[in-house]
Amino acid sequence: MQKLNFPSFEFRFKNTKNKLAIFDIIRKKFIQLTPEEWVRQHLVHDLIFNKNYPQQLINVEKVIKINDLTKRYDVVVFKPNGEIFLLVECKAPEVKITQSTFDQIARYNLLLQADLLYISNGLNHYFCQMDFELEKYHFLSELPIYQLKS
Repeated sequence: MQKLNFPSFEFRFKNTKNKLAIFDIIRKKFIQLTPEEWVRQHLVHDLIFNKNYPQQLINVEKVIKINDLTKRYDVVVFKPNGEIFLLVECKAPEVKITQSTFDQIARYNLLLQADLLYISNGLNHYFCQMDFELEKYHFLSELPIYQLKS
């Protein structure tokens, strides 16, 4: 797999029927290793091991309904009260992050109401702080270290 713009992490792999799988520490099972999954696993490990985001507050790949359409978010981090603190959109490294990527996460966030947005293709990372009153987001230079009280 491609080298990404994340620190190095130790991952568990297994090969089943000539398909490589990576162990997801959130879902607690092996997931087929695709370029997008490679980004997602690096991102989750970075949240936990470098940014101090509590593993028990992280959720990966869940279905949501937006205007009668079934969609799936990549990663969310909850606040202890159950509200969503961070919404993450992962793309494969070869996928360019464009305005349509920001529009996608903004549509998801109309429902989810996360305080922070994070978009990554593993090579480029974008972080935004939501301003719900003005209905816009402000770019941040980096993702804050987790500091919410448990």
